Amino acid sequence: MKKVTIYRASTRGTADYGWLKTHYSFSFSGYYNPQRIHFGALRVLNDDLIEGGGGFPTHPHDNMEIITIPFSGALAHKDSMGSEEIIKHGEIQVMSAGTGITHSEYNASATEPVTLFQIWIFPDMKNVKPRYQQMMVDREKMINTFSVAVSPIPTNNQLWIHQNAWLSMGIFDKNYQIDYAIKEKGNGLFVMIIEGECIVEGQKLQKRDAIGIEGVDSVKLELLDDKTEILIIDVPMM
Repeated sequence: MKKVTIYRASTRGTADYGWLKTHYSFSFSGYYNPQRIHFGALRVLNDDLIEGGGGFPTHPHDNMEIITIPFSGALAHKDSMGSEEIIKHGEIQVMSAGTGITHSEYNASATEPVTLFQIWIFPDMKNVKPRYQQMMVDREKMINTFSVAVSPIPTNNQLWIHQNAWLSMGIFDKNYQIDYAIKEKGNGLFVMIIEGECIVEGQKLQKRDAIGIEGVDSVKLELLDDKTEILIIDVPMM
C-alpha cells in the first residue's frame, strides 16, 4: 500500500551547542519524536554546521553504516582503524562500524564552518569487520540525472555499504522532469531537497524539505528551480 510522509525542514529537531548547530530528521540525542524514529533502515539524517575549531571528540560506534556528505568547508577524520583523512565538498565518506570502532571528527579550519549531512543506515548483517572508504564523486555526472553515490555492491571502485540501499544524487535544471525507479522491490524512498525546489507526489518541496514514499515502483520529480540538488535514499523498509 502506498504511503507518503512529508518532512518539512521547519519541523525537524534542532540543537545549538555553540560549536555545533544541527537539524535532526529523526529522533537523535536530546530530540525525540515517536513519529520520527527512522524510515525503514534509514536511522539518522543529521544536517550539521560545525563552527571553526569545533568537532566531535573520539567516540565509539558499532553495527551501523555511517555516511558523511560535506557541502562546504573541510572535515578532519581520525579513527581506530588508522584512517586519518580530510573530507571536502565533492567527496563522500563511508564507515562500516561493524564489530566496533572509535573515531573523531573536527572542523579542519579554525575559522571557517563546515556543513554536512551525516547519515546512519542499519546494516543487513552484524559484527562485520570495520571498514573506511572515501571517494571523490563526479558532479558532472549528476547533471539532470541521478548518479549512484553509494550502493550495496562491494567493489573498490565505488562507495558501498552492508545494506540493500542506494544513495543517489542529482543536480537539475528548472522545468526538468525525471522518473526515479526503485532499485529493489519493497524498498522505500526518502527524498531530501538539498537546494532548490521541486514537486514530488504532488507535494511542493523546498530546501531541506523531504518526503518518504513507500509502496511504489517509481516516482516522478518536476524541478521548479535551476540547480536544484536532490538526494534520494533508496532503502529497505523495516
